[in-house]
Amino acid sequence: MWSYPAMGRWKRAAGRWRRRRTRTESGEEMVDDYGASSSEEEELLPIEKAALKQKSDRGGLSEDDSEEEEEEEEEEEEEDEETSTHKTGQKEEESKDLQLNLDVDEEFKLPTNEQIEKETNEPLDLHIIHQRIKGNMEVLQDFRVKREEGRTRQEYLALLRRDMAAYYSYSDFLLKKLMDIFPLPELINFLEANEVPRPVTIRTNTLKTRRRDLAQALINRGVNLDPLGKWSKTGLVIYDSSVPIGATPEYLAGHYMLQGASSLLPVMALAPQENERILDMCCAPGGKTSYIAQLMKNTGMILANDSNAERLRSVVGNLHRLGVTNAVVSNCDGRQFPKVLGGFDRVLLDAPCSGTGVISKDPAVKTNKDEKDILRCAHLQKELLLSAIDSGQCCLRDRGLRCVLHLLHHSKSTLSWLSPQGAGRPQVLTFNLWQVEENEWVVDYALKKRNVRLVATGLDFGKEGFTRCVPVHQLTRVHQGHSVISHHFSSSRFKDRRFHPSLKHTRRFYPHTHNMDGFFIAKFKKFSNAIPKAQKGNLVLELC
Repeated sequence: MWSYPAMGRWKRAAGRWRRRRTRTESGEEMVDDYGASSSEEEELLPIEKAALKQKSDRGGLSEDDSEEEEEEEEEEEEEDEETSTHKTGQKEEESKDLQLNLDVDEEFKLPTNEQIEKETNEPLDLHIIHQRIKGNMEVLQDFRVKREEGRTRQEYLALLRRDMAAYYSYSDFLLKKLMDIFPLPELINFLEANEVPRPVTIRTNTLKTRRRDLAQALINRGVNLDPLGKWSKTGLVIYDSSVPIGATPEYLAGHYMLQGASSLLPVMALAPQENERILDMCCAPGGKTSYIAQLMKNTGMILANDSNAERLRSVVGNLHRLGVTNAVVSNCDGRQFPKVLGGFDRVLLDAPCSGTGVISKDPAVKTNKDEKDILRCAHLQKELLLSAIDSGQCCLRDRGLRCVLHLLHHSKSTLSWLSPQGAGRPQVLTFNLWQVEENEWVVDYALKKRNVRLVATGLDFGKEGFTRCVPVHQLTRVHQGHSVISHHFSSSRFKDRRFHPSLKHTRRFYPHTHNMDGFFIAKFKKFSNAIPKAQKGNLVLELC
């Protein structure tokens, strides 16, 4: 039950509330009992106040203005719709153009003579040339379906050779040689591999340390490395190093030798044994000589010879640094060596070659070699090979002497010949990697000129050597009723030339396949010291 005083206070409060509401509706600002403004604007944030003010301003516009605003909004919406429709159509047109471009790329066409002449007078556009190489390769791989009507394969091959010579900076002579040897997809891989340097590799000198200890010491110095491979027990591959790998305390102490992975192979094929007499006919700079001494555990005797007296300085320095004590250094022409000294158990020959196996190290080889250089190297290699064979001895009581011939695609070629006191020993010769004139042809020549035969190299990887020579551009055709084997080829000059079947025992190593400098290895076994005599009609006895 309300009391009268309370009822009076309630009535007075209700009156004040009605008066404040009336003032608010009439536009006057309502003030609370403490004299402060109680309008909603005081309680809003500044951004909310701005929005309310904008809304109130719009509310004060006339009806005509509102209609004009509505018309403008409709026009803007129509323009947005037209713009979006235009963009959609433009995207569709671009996709159609892109599809047309793809169709054009798929239908490769040979350039006209006018276009070729125009290109010769303008700077080379490598992107266009690269796209043309890709299109040309696709056509040649499916020539019957994709070829341009009325065009021959020779026209496509001529354009491809020209484009690849320009793109990879090779001479036309060298590109023609490569195209005669490699199938086209493999040729591209070979050319690309030559643009990338080979990994830096080192050989552990087991005369002073073990590979595990050497690896740990180099890792502690900030060297990132791994074992070279299962085929090598001493090699290490260097990925990166925070210190110069050729100036570490371990290097100066002779714990390792900077040596390419491919140069380990001829010594492994030679397989020198302890207490043997070995000749390294072209030994500079001493990597293979020191590896032989390492495998022989500093026993026996190694004669390290080189015809260049200046290069022998590096040989002497490396042998001293690596702790080799069973080597004698000499300066003599290898072709005359049998007249100076003979009777060696094994001979290693690293003969000069055209150097096409180390293009990644010496790009000048791309353009500075011609036919005369190849034939000159081949002739020198034949002389050195026969001299190396004659420097070794054959022990009849032990049923012959194994000889390993190693031909490499390197700055020089190596032949290693060995004549053991025990069982037959090998001889190794290294020459140019892919030139048949510096590889199989030289080996086939030695088989006819000396009492030697080829045996297995003992290496469980590498590609077989060639026994038949057919230009690679004939691979898609049938020759004399038989399909041509893809890995038997040579330059067209030696078309259908056949080598001794035992050349299948030789091994080839390629940069794009094995990630090392190119090498060719052949292992001989010498079964007689007698030299075969030429038959009538200038024919030589072919040994089986």
